[in-house]
Amino acid sequence: MRYLLSSLALAVTLVAAAGCRGPALSLVADAAASTSDTYATEDDVELVRQAAPFGLKTMEGLAESKPRHEKLLTSLAADFTQYSYAFVHTPAEEADWAGRYAEARAGRDRARKLFLRARDYGLRGLDVRHAGLAEKLRSGRDLSAALRTANEKGDVPLLYWTASAWALAISDGKSDMGLVAELPVPAAMMARALELDEAWAEGTLHEFYVVFDATRSAAEGGGPERARAHMDRALALSMNKKLGPLVAYAEGVLVQKQDRTEFTRVLTEVLQADPGAEPRYRLVNTFAQRRARALLQRADDLFL
Repeated sequence: MRYLLSSLALAVTLVAAAGCRGPALSLVADAAASTSDTYATEDDVELVRQAAPFGLKTMEGLAESKPRHEKLLTSLAADFTQYSYAFVHTPAEEADWAGRYAEARAGRDRARKLFLRARDYGLRGLDVRHAGLAEKLRSGRDLSAALRTANEKGDVPLLYWTASAWALAISDGKSDMGLVAELPVPAAMMARALELDEAWAEGTLHEFYVVFDATRSAAEGGGPERARAHMDRALALSMNKKLGPLVAYAEGVLVQKQDRTEFTRVLTEVLQADPGAEPRYRLVNTFAQRRARALLQRADDLFL
């Protein structure tokens, strides 16, 4: 980590004690927004689970003093989304698979709230870049015109993380019909991000579409063929170093096609891969392997 979290907390305390609200606090905010980068190379998932909440709350404290710090708002949107998915949503999903339904419901409810918190930070960041855009997106009206104001590659990170958090909140809040009705908004945001920079973050946008297109028919713009094309593009952009696209394809498309042989082959390939072959993908690949292992264990439930 570029800055140890303990050192970061000390810096925040010293800046606050000195009454600084100018360049010094901006430097600390920049540092806080950068600390999550090194998580990507970590192979100890439990260490990340325990450390992440401290970093998130530290950044939230800074955001109170620097409410329009774009980099900090982007990190809050990204890090809350990733933490909530990995350590709240996924355990709730696994509880559901195991028949622990009360635990699963509680976990999904907490995940939904955290995803909405991430979304709101992302909307604040978009408003910093384009005044009034957040309100237009919340209204859900004339999305195409609203999103035309986001016209630079620099808009893509906030579009992606805000849309991801929003879509995941909807996934965990399906009993809230008002929230479900908002799905066209994150879908339009993700489509705009793809238009602006389809290669962003080594294929991350295409990874989203592997999952999303598996849930849509060809008439709706999705389907297995589109999902496969996005998987291939995601793998190409990451030089075949990311395992997530393979897991998403196996879960979304191969289960739908009831192709157990290919499902088993793909996930076995994932488990045999070296998750740290590219160090910056080590953590996400470790999670992908955990998902692959869990899916293989559930194969009898997934296939007729």
